[in-house]
Amino acid sequence: MNRGIKTVATTAFCCLVALTGCNKQQQTMDMGSSYKTMTVKTDSRVLKSLYSATIQGRQDVEIYPQVGGTLQKLCVQEGDRVKKGQTLFIIDQVPYQAALNTAEANLKAAEAAEATANLTFKSTQKLFEQKVVSDFDLQKSENSLLSAKAAVAQAKAQVVNARNNLSYTVVKSPADGVVGQLPYRQGTLVGSSMPQPLTTVSDNSELYVYFSVNENDLLNMTRQYGSLEEAAKKMPPVKLILNDGSVLPDSGHVESISGVINTSTGTAQVRAAFPNTSNMLHSGANGNVEVPVFYKDVIVIPQAATFELQDKVLVYKVVDGKAQSANIEVAPNNNGTEYIVTNGLSVGDVIIAEGAGLVREGTPVGTATQANATQGETQKQDK
Repeated sequence: MNRGIKTVATTAFCCLVALTGCNKQQQTMDMGSSYKTMTVKTDSRVLKSLYSATIQGRQDVEIYPQVGGTLQKLCVQEGDRVKKGQTLFIIDQVPYQAALNTAEANLKAAEAAEATANLTFKSTQKLFEQKVVSDFDLQKSENSLLSAKAAVAQAKAQVVNARNNLSYTVVKSPADGVVGQLPYRQGTLVGSSMPQPLTTVSDNSELYVYFSVNENDLLNMTRQYGSLEEAAKKMPPVKLILNDGSVLPDSGHVESISGVINTSTGTAQVRAAFPNTSNMLHSGANGNVEVPVFYKDVIVIPQAATFELQDKVLVYKVVDGKAQSANIEVAPNNNGTEYIVTNGLSVGDVIIAEGAGLVREGTPVGTATQANATQGETQKQDK
């Protein structure tokens, strides 16, 4: 009987000790889990924004013939680099040479008629002075001379026109550049009204890169630089990422920013100029423009300190030792590891810096130092 009482007492004591240990462990956990925290402060960052871009030659000139005829000769090949004034095509010159010869002959005939009319007028004038002919005859002779002079002027104009038409049969490049596609071959009948040009000469020494920015970007530029004109003058150099992912060695500069927003797209066009010293740029190509964006005295937090819920970005503030969620607004561009907070946090706020997605509302939060101290006190009480 005594042995049974002792066994029961021993068992009860062990249960009491175990229960006390569990209570102490639970009390330790309740006193605050250890989370890495940070105090919000301001800093400066330089981030990069990417914009889809199209590349165009500084001067893309579509070459149309000014006269019609059979294409006799192609003097260039696709992709050739040409100089201003270099011959590109020759159109059949025979009819235009004949027209010039006819015009020159007509001019000579008109000049001969003028000379005859001039002699007649001088002779009539002398006869009039001798009162052999009447004033009517003198006026008639003078009018004939004036008509002959007008015929000469008209013939000269026809010669100029015929000579120009003949010169137009030799189609020359209006600028330095690279020859584009050649859709027409020798023997094709061409003219000024055809739907497709003979070719396009693109000046690739320096190319324009066009990209679009939204309304918020325009507002940010205006706030930062004072006006869009000043933004175009003072914006830092920009980089061009080519279609294969490589970066153009030469930097470009923004030349103009359109102040008109396209109502259908909600964007405004920006033009940047890039030198083509490496000959890697081609008119009609695509790429991405990398624009540096400067942020000064802004709140910067790690992305690990945030979590998303229904398209909203949230953080956990530490308020009175407990986690309290807070909505924040962040800048649209980031460096992949940090966010720039535009609204929702103030300097001096304490937030959980890591693992925010694992925290729950109202969770007790203690620093690593607080947790170690709590554990030491618990160990002393156990002893």
